[in-house]
Amino acid sequence: MLEVLHREFIYLWYYFSIQFQQIFRYWILGMVLGSAVSVFLKDRIHNVFRSLGDKKLGLLGIPIASALGIASPLCMYGTIPIAASFSKSGMKDDWLAAFMMSSILLNPQLILYSMALGTTALVVRILSCFLCGTAAGLLVHFIYNEKAFFRFGNFDEPKSRDTDPNMVLRYLKNLWRNVKATGLYFLFGIVLSALFQRYVPTGVTTALFGGNEAWGVLMAATIGVPLYACGGGTIPLLQQWLMDGMSMGSAAAFMITGPATKITNLGAVKIVLGMKHFILYIAFVMLFSLLSGLLVNLAV
Repeated sequence: MLEVLHREFIYLWYYFSIQFQQIFRYWILGMVLGSAVSVFLKDRIHNVFRSLGDKKLGLLGIPIASALGIASPLCMYGTIPIAASFSKSGMKDDWLAAFMMSSILLNPQLILYSMALGTTALVVRILSCFLCGTAAGLLVHFIYNEKAFFRFGNFDEPKSRDTDPNMVLRYLKNLWRNVKATGLYFLFGIVLSALFQRYVPTGVTTALFGGNEAWGVLMAATIGVPLYACGGGTIPLLQQWLMDGMSMGSAAAFMITGPATKITNLGAVKIVLGMKHFILYIAFVMLFSLLSGLLVNLAV
């Protein structure tokens, strides 16, 4: 019995070490540059978005807002208060919808993590998230043009924790918070990937997520809801699934539904949307992820 356990441990360690070597540099790069964006560029990005409120851009402001949402380094719990402050300053709901949707789905750090998935997956992720934010903004513009869509209530702009007067220390403190926030998820994702590689036959992945059929996209979109915990933590799993036969469209669907329906985010989303709009949000995310996955499979 001990000999069997020892042998299995050796196998798992082998798979773990291979995956760790492949992913580790992207995790480090994501944290180093992600913290730099958060400390040195976050305020500039948000000020650029705030300044758009004074310009008569019309519908053009929606894709711009979506792009700035991707550039914002804030997580969901940081995005909602800052969006509330934008709303109080007169920002339109359609621009806010585009900014918030794309900010939920993607940020500079997650872009760097996603480089581990290859160029095609990286481009698909950035483009699909940008279009998802743009689509959300357009829907709010045309359906809720004369009505309030958000209920920000008493949300206040979050106080920045990057306040140390020494810029080097400010950056190092942010980097350390980044390590603590993502480290365990990163390691857990690699452990899951090693277990998957050892005990789940390749044919299972191909059957569930492979090919260009709608079933694989639907399965990936659905499994993204309960499985997604942290962006960095899912990269090892996605990398392994893609290697084992997952279609790019299925990956695209997973990368949309996962962060958009992350359990820790949904409570905050429901507060600012209300039940009716919250249900519409979930329906929009699922539908957009399915359509995106199908289109990606046709194109790639």
